[in-house]
Amino acid sequence: MARSRQQPEADREEILECVQQDCPHCNKLMRNKYDNYRTVRTLAGVVRLRLKIRRCYNSECDRFGYTYRPEAEGKWALPQQEFGLDVIALVGMWRYQQHRSVPEIHRQLEQCNICVSERTVSNLLARYDELLAVKLADCERLQAVVAQQQQVILAIDGLQPDMGHEVLWVIRDCLSGEILLAQSLLSATTKDLASLLKQVKQALSVPIIGIVSDGQQSIRKAVATALPQVAHGLCHFHYLREATKLIYEADRHAKKELKKRVRGVRVIERSVTDADNPVTEVVQGYCQAVRAALTDDGCPPLDASGLQLQHRLGMIEQSLERAVQKGGYPNP
Repeated sequence: MARSRQQPEADREEILECVQQDCPHCNKLMRNKYDNYRTVRTLAGVVRLRLKIRRCYNSECDRFGYTYRPEAEGKWALPQQEFGLDVIALVGMWRYQQHRSVPEIHRQLEQCNICVSERTVSNLLARYDELLAVKLADCERLQAVVAQQQQVILAIDGLQPDMGHEVLWVIRDCLSGEILLAQSLLSATTKDLASLLKQVKQALSVPIIGIVSDGQQSIRKAVATALPQVAHGLCHFHYLREATKLIYEADRHAKKELKKRVRGVRVIERSVTDADNPVTEVVQGYCQAVRAALTDDGCPPLDASGLQLQHRLGMIEQSLERAVQKGGYPNP
């Protein structure tokens, strides 16, 4: 498919030189062969990279004729990619931490003045997954980390960015915070999850002393199958969520009852039609305040919606009482 928009022009130019200017095989000085140019779109703007390509001219060297690119090129972008690593990291964060969809990520990038299409956003997500898989596959680094602890406590959870898509299952070590395994599964059966836990167990050289998860039945059975001797507990979030269910239900019922008492706000607003009357503007302002209070759901359980609605309606009522005490406007 042809491009519908012209590629943005670079804001600045960066010149990259080879740090290693001597051939690593014959130790002869490599001369500059040619300059290579590439444009990279980053969060800080569009950058034009000028790469100083060097070549070994020693005919007796095994690497004669081979070209060497600047080492710093890798910190800007992946090979044959026009978007910087910072853009890829940001797209991955929005997807897996904030659970945003591809169209939402596309709109956010457009607001950041990054010219990109939705199809390219999907490609950037694929590059992010590949980079994450490469990092997680570094077994030597993970072994060195867990060897210092001499034990691990596992945490397992699944992430499904969009309904109907694959679920990304992540197993990490609670002590070091390192991700030990991340794999997408079409299903979340006991057999599938038990297989993931067994993979982690076989890869570790230190004992697993505990595992933390939510109360999902398939996870409980998978832990009992793969790690029968390991203590299994629910995470604090799910404990708190279960503890606040009664409070949440009571608050939700209270909010429903409060909404019943102010359902007539639309009738009051329609009854005021005289635009020249100063009372009209005042009444419409109070009606808008009531409607805004009804649509503010808060963030339960720490910020209860019902209590917040009661507080805002109480402030509106106090404001109306002060207006009446001051005399107010005559009735319309």
